[in-house]
Amino acid sequence: MTKAFITGCAGQGLSEDERAFLACERPWGLILFGRNCHSSEQIAALCADFRESVGRADAPVLIDQEGGRVRRLRPPLVGDYPAGAVYGQLLARDREAGLRAAFLGGRLIGDDLIGMGITVDCAPILDVPVAETSPAIGDRAYAASADDVAAIGRAFADGLLAAGVLPVIKHMPGHGRASVDSHYELPVVEAGLAELQETDFAPFRALADLPLGMTAHVIFTAVDPERPATQSAPVIETIIRGTIGFDGLLMSDDLSMKALGGEVGQRVRRLFAAGCDMALHCNGEMAEMTAVADASPELTGEPLRRAQAALRARPQPAPLDRRAARAEFDALLAEARALS
Repeated sequence: MTKAFITGCAGQGLSEDERAFLACERPWGLILFGRNCHSSEQIAALCADFRESVGRADAPVLIDQEGGRVRRLRPPLVGDYPAGAVYGQLLARDREAGLRAAFLGGRLIGDDLIGMGITVDCAPILDVPVAETSPAIGDRAYAASADDVAAIGRAFADGLLAAGVLPVIKHMPGHGRASVDSHYELPVVEAGLAELQETDFAPFRALADLPLGMTAHVIFTAVDPERPATQSAPVIETIIRGTIGFDGLLMSDDLSMKALGGEVGQRVRRLFAAGCDMALHCNGEMAEMTAVADASPELTGEPLRRAQAALRARPQPAPLDRRAARAEFDALLAEARALS
């Protein structure tokens, strides 16, 4: 029976202890970081070893590959990709060109990933920035307008899907107003509910049909003044499931991040009690991985339905003339640089 968590691993190949852990605990997925990635062949072998260890050929392998600062794969292993703000800069001058660039960025990144056995990209980022936005988001945000964020996010997600890679919309219901970095501190957002619905929540409503989403480790005082979204039933049930209308699989942001208090097992139990479907733990430390596994339930009921629906939603890759697509993408980026 599969358990409702996604795990990391320590290195570029699975240790015997990691194989035994995976075979026993059977997490739903694996997430890769830079420490896990050396070459295309090595990554493909790691993905295959993970799937063999959990006994599921369709077990998802995830990565954060947005472009810019947040990309676990970098040149020369893969091509160069810009921060998300570049698409917004181009869209501001030429809407069609900005959306085409975002689609091609997703399409080319997806092509990189699927060739290595990676089937899920933790992108697009749908956070709407404000003047006080933490640098943790910064130029990862596509644009300052909720409508533009939604349009670019849709184009990028469509590009990933055309490559056969599932997108993850993040960070629900919005990380853009956070003025501190949730890797280190717990952000508190005090904006009113009407303002949040008009701006922060809007891109997620527009892309609520997508099958995978990730929570924000952010307190929204207008909804729940005590608990971050990841561990808040009012945020998950009323806002994410209700106002936003998201019925896809909802995974937490990384449980290793310092925004969440308490020991790791307690963090896990709180997120499931709040209605989150899936725990995400990324650092590859075996003691923490074991604690996450112990606190994670079997994947059953509505979370299982959503997980199965997500896997069914992953299409076969469409044909791609990669050389032509990359040439068009580079020409659009050159146009963006000329406009900046």
